Amino acid sequence: MASKKAKIIDKWKSKKWYQVVAPSLFEGREICEVVGSDDHLLLNRVVRTSLMDLGLSASGQTGMFTTLDFRIIGVNGTVASTRLIGHTIASSYTRTFARRGKSLIHSVVDAKTKDNEQVRIKVVAVTNGRVSATAKKNLRYAIQEEVKNIAALFTYDEFMLEILHGRISSKLFNRLKKITMMRRAEVRKSERKEEFK
Repeated sequence: MASKKAKIIDKWKSKKWYQVVAPSLFEGREICEVVGSDDHLLLNRVVRTSLMDLGLSASGQTGMFTTLDFRIIGVNGTVASTRLIGHTIASSYTRTFARRGKSLIHSVVDAKTKDNEQVRIKVVAVTNGRVSATAKKNLRYAIQEEVKNIAALFTYDEFMLEILHGRISSKLFNRLKKITMMRRAEVRKSERKEEFK
């Protein structure tokens, strides 16, 4: 008696394509398309795209090196909605800030926005020449104070737009140059504090 052959199921055929769209602050533009077999399996997935690929430009050339992180928070049919959870400027770009005879100051700031969202901001600042340990301490304090003060004025979405358009970097530069001669100040990374239930 011939044995019955097991029916082979092509799992790929059971999957479908989803359009992943950015939140309203990016006018709901398409980020990418992803494939999945179940709506629920897409939830909490992180997708990344560059600021340039999203059709937006930041101040100067940083837009080419800026990556945005989005988390999928809902699925309606074949459209997946997201929220912005942070950004990163490529380390290959920030490394170009380091020059001989300059001081590089890194600072990490935990701030709270007007709508009580908590965000961690990583700043890199470059002086025009070498500075003392006291000057570095004063610069770090000024960065902490300025970022916290600015964050308290804006909602999370507004705050992120301020970062992405380079306005916070400009404000930091203007504050720091009162302490010493500065070459540059840049918000190189942001991370939204998230809670999962």
